[in-house]
Amino acid sequence: MEFSSILLEGAVTELARLPGVGRKTALRLALHLLRQDAGAAEALGNAIINLRRGIRYCSVCHNISETEVCPICASELRDRSTVCVVENVKDVMIFENTGQYTGLYHVLGGLISPVDGIGPGNLQIDSLVERVRAGGVDEVILALSATMEGDTTNFYIYRRLRETGVRVTQLARGVSVGNEIEYTDEVTLGRSLLDRVDYK
Repeated sequence: MEFSSILLEGAVTELARLPGVGRKTALRLALHLLRQDAGAAEALGNAIINLRRGIRYCSVCHNISETEVCPICASELRDRSTVCVVENVKDVMIFENTGQYTGLYHVLGGLISPVDGIGPGNLQIDSLVERVRAGGVDEVILALSATMEGDTTNFYIYRRLRETGVRVTQLARGVSVGNEIEYTDEVTLGRSLLDRVDYK
């Protein structure tokens, strides 16, 4: 693809680094930004810079936050005896949208996947075990995708938590095997959460 401007080419190259954005889409986005007034482009740029500089990870659950402890962990209205273990930040948002869960979360930051070089040490599993050992948690809900990686991670966490005596449950299989949480509709996800079963 030939560019008449080095600046345009640079913008397209950077936009194309985003997931799901190819060079044609990146070019369309860059040209769209050029058609907007300068204030719109600056607002977008500032929002991205503020996002990168201002967002941190909650010291308790590893969800994204603007403060040391995220609003969910800080809320006195949440059930602190239940911790829902999810793969990533997006899953927290999905579960919150169901309106069916009032406990706390623990974000692993991925799933165990030896093929991709991701082992238990690359995830927030040790901090989960420490949380449970610290007391106050009666139930840990394993809410990971029903994939091979999700099941492997579920089993590993279950083995690590077995000695603590905490109740470990998993989502009911209304979530189809092989499906990722991200692509499950909210009604099915909500029912799976309510009908969760003991992990075996």
